[in-house]
Amino acid sequence: MSDYAHILVAIDFSPAAEKVAERAVNVARCCGASLTFLHVVEYLPPMAMGDEVTPSPVWMVDETALVQSSRASLQAFVKKLGQPNAEHLVTQGTTQYEITQHAKDHNVDLIVMGSHGRHGVGLLLGSTANAVLHHASCDVLAVRVHD
Repeated sequence: MSDYAHILVAIDFSPAAEKVAERAVNVARCCGASLTFLHVVEYLPPMAMGDEVTPSPVWMVDETALVQSSRASLQAFVKKLGQPNAEHLVTQGTTQYEITQHAKDHNVDLIVMGSHGRHGVGLLLGSTANAVLHHASCDVLAVRVHD
């Protein structure tokens, strides 16, 4: 295994997120690496319906409140993992872009994220893990999770 100095852990708050985070913590311990936990609040642009523009499926959710709630959830998640000193941040945008851009901008050596291993239509529709794998400037560890 390569020596990793900075590991980025993509957290989506799914039921399998803890498994992904624990794998990242174990790799970080082995390498003496620092950890950054990142959650991305997907940007949902308004949708045009006829002559009117309406909010996306979140229907009028206050994005600022959503980001603040996500920050509190991520802080609690990281503390529960026993990593209270790890960096943790929430960004807003397109998940695969935000993950790969953060990794590039902050000299991340390894991205750890969950992968559902979908096949057929699920694969054709695209996957965040697949997009990150093909656009990341560093190694990517896709932890197999089950729905």
